[in-house]
Amino acid sequence: MSDLNAKHNRVVWMDIPVADLGRAIAFYKGVLAIDVGREKFENFEFGILAHDEGNGACLVPDPGAISDTHGPLVYMNVDGRLRDAVAKTAKLGGKLTQDVHAIGPHGFRALVTDSEGNRLALHSNTDA
Repeated sequence: MSDLNAKHNRVVWMDIPVADLGRAIAFYKGVLAIDVGREKFENFEFGILAHDEGNGACLVPDPGAISDTHGPLVYMNVDGRLRDAVAKTAKLGGKLTQDVHAIGPHGFRALVTDSEGNRLALHSNTDA
């Protein structure tokens, strides 16, 4: 985690539960347009979202923790490519639950369900 991330960002890490690690890696890689690595520690495999200069997240196999109706709503950065990310959501096994809309002076978002059944907000400063 970079010093900028630790000092300025409010969310510094997320564990995102998944049912199928390979499918989830493909979803996040495609929708967020970032690298997602597959790692193993002892007998536990997980996915790591690239975070060399920003917030990090881990894709954790834990099907019982998945929810598309409650719990934290995590905003994922797709700045400048919100509509592209929304278009890729269904192609990669996710579902659009609320189309792109303004959130006042805070930019734009779309609500989606990821390939594993978790709810997410895709966020951009622009409606692009």
